Amino acid sequence: MKVLVIGDSCIDRFIYCNIDRLCPEAPVPVLNPISNTENPGMAGNVVANLEALGVTVDLVTNKEAILKTRYIDDKSGQMVMRLDENDKCKPIQQLASTGKAMPYYLIEKSDHDAIVISDYCKGFLNFRDIEQIAQMAKCPTFLDTKKKLGPWCKNISFIKINEPEWLDNLEYSYDNIIVTKGSKGATYKDKTYDTKPVKVSNVSGAGDTFLAGLVYKYIDTKLIGNSIDFANECSSKVVQKRGVVTI
Repeated sequence: MKVLVIGDSCIDRFIYCNIDRLCPEAPVPVLNPISNTENPGMAGNVVANLEALGVTVDLVTNKEAILKTRYIDDKSGQMVMRLDENDKCKPIQQLASTGKAMPYYLIEKSDHDAIVISDYCKGFLNFRDIEQIAQMAKCPTFLDTKKKLGPWCKNISFIKINEPEWLDNLEYSYDNIIVTKGSKGATYKDKTYDTKPVKVSNVSGAGDTFLAGLVYKYIDTKLIGNSIDFANECSSKVVQKRGVVTI
């Protein structure tokens, strides 16, 4: 099983802190860092989850080190602040010297079972890049994007979008949408796929895990309903853990 992932990636950093008092100069908590973890985020997290499921993955992503740092109260697990650094990256055309630039060259000799576009709108992919990937792909395509949906993504096989984002895209009329709804499961073509209630510790990265589980199971079965059920199961497991973890 081999998958091509294209999109912006980052480093997710979690700094766990003791919080015992408020600052005397302002009504904010005083953070005393005690430990920290780092892992690949965004497209990098999709890759990590696919690899954890046994998939061989090729990744095409930005070179810039986008950094998301979350400060967490160690006792409660509650995030109290997030700091984003270097939040934009150069477009995919920057990779011309490596022979990996432009979707045409990526797709022309592709022997992958699926192509995943993980687009966090940090500048790596534009509308035309994604549209061209969908038009040229010789295998199923999966899209997770922060962009406003439109005719440019009508040829994508499946689009994964969360419920708040979907409410901003109600005018999009194509039927390739899978809407994730957290504890309410997911919907596809007016059918709801329920998920079991679990105690949630952290939802960071859960959408990436859902996408990876969806792709993995679809390659294996070609049944989208079974794939959504499996993706729900995967994301339910990771939200019970601290930080961004893989299935």
